[in-house]
Amino acid sequence: MGFKVAVLGASGGIGQPLSLLLKMNSYVDALSLYDVVGTPGVGADVGHIDSPAKVEAFVGDMNDAAKSEAALEKALQGVHLAVIPAGVPRKPGMTRDDLFNINAGIVAGLAKGIAKTCPDAWVAIISNPVNSTVPIVAEVFKAAGTHDPKKVLGVTKLDVVRAKAFIGQITGTDPREVDIPVVGGHAGVTILPLLSQSKPAVDISQEDAKKLTQRIQNAGTEVVEAKAGKGSATLSMAYAAAAFAESCLKAMAGESGVTDYAYVESSVVDGLSFFASKVQLGPGGIEKIEGLGDLNDYERESLEGLKSELAGSIKKGVEFVNK
Repeated sequence: MGFKVAVLGASGGIGQPLSLLLKMNSYVDALSLYDVVGTPGVGADVGHIDSPAKVEAFVGDMNDAAKSEAALEKALQGVHLAVIPAGVPRKPGMTRDDLFNINAGIVAGLAKGIAKTCPDAWVAIISNPVNSTVPIVAEVFKAAGTHDPKKVLGVTKLDVVRAKAFIGQITGTDPREVDIPVVGGHAGVTILPLLSQSKPAVDISQEDAKKLTQRIQNAGTEVVEAKAGKGSATLSMAYAAAAFAESCLKAMAGESGVTDYAYVESSVVDGLSFFASKVQLGPGGIEKIEGLGDLNDYERESLEGLKSELAGSIKKGVEFVNK
């Protein structure tokens, strides 16, 4: 069985390579591309790839809300999975919170379109700050009466992908064979790799474990600075998002044993209504949110340390919709 997938923000730095990767995915039989600029060109380009998925492109207008709403509605017809990379990227010196005022409104508008047109779709949110944009989508859906927390997923897989890459370098292991939980949120100190649970084990000092944790937490900034004002992590993000989308599609197709990491509505940590951890996926969305397992002292301290920032980001997203 094939599925219809929409990429909302398909013309951007993440959206274009993500559209390419999804066009190549055997679970996708229809690919719907939406953005406020440039989508016909992306659609024409991706449409020349010799894979079966049918490509349609829809373009809104930054200066015409009604036109954008109509195009979005067409793009979302019959969609099973909507992936949202829309918004502006980080630039040098910007924090994810600096992005909030721009991206929050964009994500809320797209969520309203999903609630209206394909309320049963799964939604994978990439747009930063994810710690706030996922609660925004949930609140928009609640207001529309369409909220299903099992199908609203913040894409934090890039944190896992980076941790696997860095641990693979340290241990001399194929990164694809590394199993490392990364929990918490998707910004700075809220990203918590549980290095004590890594397989293979990472045999490094506590000081080096702290440095590795900080590298994983700051990896996005590493890319922003390396690109010197010309973008943020787009290629690795597209790779991670495409892999996460495949997990969703496998689960939709009824494959058993599908797990991944996502930032979701959760009760894993007291006082945090959203949290990233390992989830088991089934045809109807999240079937189980797994616990954190045994943490070492540094990880327990780090978990305590991230709570206030993550709680503040969640509150900011909720209040944006309900102001």
